[in-house]
Amino acid sequence: MTAPVGCQLIGRWRIIEADLWDRGYLNLSGPAMITIGGDNNGEIAFGALHAGLDLSYSPSIVHFTWGGCDEMDEVTGDGHAELLDDGSIEITFAYHNGDEAILKAIRHTSSTA
Repeated sequence: MTAPVGCQLIGRWRIIEADLWDRGYLNLSGPAMITIGGDNNGEIAFGALHAGLDLSYSPSIVHFTWGGCDEMDEVTGDGHAELLDDGSIEITFAYHNGDEAILKAIRHTSSTA
Protein backbone atom coordinates (compact mmCIF):
# COMPACT_ATOMS: atom_id res chain seq x y z
CA MET A 1 0.00 0.00 0.00
CA THR A 2 1.12 3.54 -0.61
CA ALA A 3 1.44 6.10 2.16
CA PRO A 4 -1.12 8.92 2.50
CA VAL A 5 1.42 11.75 2.09
CA GLY A 6 -0.44 14.76 0.66
CA CYS A 7 -3.77 12.94 0.29
CA GLN A 8 -6.63 15.46 0.53
CA LEU A 9 -9.33 12.84 1.13
CA ILE A 10 -8.31 11.74 4.62
CA GLY A 11 -11.15 12.40 7.03
CA ARG A 12 -14.82 11.68 7.52
CA TRP A 13 -17.31 12.29 4.71
CA ARG A 14 -21.13 12.33 4.72
CA ILE A 15 -22.64 10.41 1.79
CA ILE A 16 -25.46 12.59 0.45
CA GLU A 17 -26.58 10.88 -2.78
CA ALA A 18 -26.28 7.78 -4.92
CA ASP A 19 -27.34 6.81 -8.40
CA LEU A 20 -28.89 3.47 -7.28
CA TRP A 21 -30.52 4.35 -3.95
CA ASP A 22 -32.56 7.20 -2.52
CA ARG A 23 -31.53 9.17 0.57
CA GLY A 24 -33.97 7.25 2.76
CA TYR A 25 -32.18 4.00 1.99
CA LEU A 26 -28.71 5.55 2.34
CA ASN A 27 -29.56 6.68 5.90
CA LEU A 28 -31.47 3.50 6.85
CA SER A 29 -29.18 2.57 9.78
CA GLY A 30 -27.93 6.07 10.59
CA PRO A 31 -26.14 8.80 8.67
CA ALA A 32 -24.42 7.39 5.56
CA MET A 33 -20.67 7.93 6.02
CA ILE A 34 -17.25 7.02 4.66
CA THR A 35 -14.13 7.44 6.77
CA ILE A 36 -10.78 7.58 5.01
CA GLY A 37 -8.06 7.02 7.58
CA GLY A 38 -4.38 7.85 7.28
CA ASP A 39 -3.35 4.33 8.28
CA ASN A 40 -4.40 2.45 5.10
CA ASN A 41 -7.76 1.65 6.72
CA GLY A 42 -11.21 3.16 6.64
CA GLU A 43 -14.87 2.27 6.82
CA ILE A 44 -18.11 2.87 4.99
CA ALA A 45 -21.69 2.57 6.19
CA PHE A 46 -24.92 3.20 4.29
CA GLY A 47 -28.24 1.40 4.03
CA ALA A 48 -27.76 -2.02 5.66
CA LEU A 49 -24.06 -2.15 4.71
CA HIS A 50 -21.14 -1.71 7.09
CA ALA A 51 -17.67 -2.47 5.72
CA GLY A 52 -14.00 -1.92 6.38
CA LEU A 53 -11.77 -0.40 3.70
CA ASP A 54 -8.19 -1.29 2.76
CA LEU A 55 -6.83 1.92 1.18
CA SER A 56 -4.10 3.12 -1.18
CA TYR A 57 -3.57 6.83 -1.73
CA SER A 58 -2.67 9.56 -4.19
CA PRO A 59 -3.17 13.31 -3.58
CA SER A 60 -6.73 13.43 -4.97
CA ILE A 61 -7.80 9.77 -5.36
CA VAL A 62 -8.08 6.87 -2.94
CA HIS A 63 -8.43 3.29 -4.20
CA PHE A 64 -9.84 0.62 -1.92
CA THR A 65 -10.99 -2.93 -1.49
CA TRP A 66 -13.69 -3.52 1.05
CA GLY A 67 -15.33 -6.30 3.03
CA GLY A 68 -18.25 -6.32 5.41
CA CYS A 69 -21.90 -7.22 5.89
CA ASP A 70 -25.02 -6.13 4.03
CA GLU A 71 -28.31 -7.37 5.51
CA MET A 72 -26.26 -9.91 7.52
CA ASP A 73 -24.64 -11.38 4.37
CA GLU A 74 -20.88 -11.18 3.90
CA VAL A 75 -20.01 -8.98 0.93
CA THR A 76 -16.82 -7.70 -0.68
CA GLY A 77 -15.83 -5.38 -3.47
CA ASP A 78 -13.64 -2.52 -4.54
CA GLY A 79 -13.80 1.07 -5.62
CA HIS A 80 -12.24 4.48 -5.47
CA ALA A 81 -13.02 7.99 -4.29
CA GLU A 82 -11.96 11.08 -6.20
CA LEU A 83 -11.86 14.69 -5.04
CA LEU A 84 -13.99 16.97 -7.24
CA ASP A 85 -13.46 20.66 -8.00
CA ASP A 86 -16.31 21.66 -5.64
CA GLY A 87 -14.61 19.96 -2.66
CA SER A 88 -16.94 16.95 -2.60
CA ILE A 89 -15.88 13.42 -3.46
CA GLU A 90 -17.31 10.99 -5.98
CA ILE A 91 -17.13 7.36 -4.88
CA THR A 92 -17.33 4.48 -7.31
CA PHE A 93 -18.43 1.55 -5.15
CA ALA A 94 -18.63 -1.95 -6.64
CA TYR A 95 -19.87 -5.20 -5.13
CA HIS A 96 -17.87 -8.29 -6.20
CA ASN A 97 -19.89 -9.84 -9.05
CA GLY A 98 -22.70 -7.37 -8.44
CA ASP A 99 -23.90 -3.78 -8.62
CA GLU A 100 -21.71 -0.74 -9.08
CA ALA A 101 -22.89 2.56 -7.64
CA ILE A 102 -21.74 6.15 -7.83
CA LEU A 103 -21.99 7.97 -4.49
CA LYS A 104 -21.41 11.63 -3.69
CA ALA A 105 -20.10 12.77 -0.29
CA ILE A 106 -19.24 16.04 1.39
CA ARG A 107 -16.73 16.58 4.17
CA HIS A 108 -18.33 15.90 7.55
CA THR A 109 -18.25 18.84 9.90
CA SER A 110 -19.06 18.25 13.53
CA SER A 111 -20.90 20.85 15.51
CA THR A 112 -20.35 21.54 19.16
CA ALA A 113 -23.65 22.89 20.40
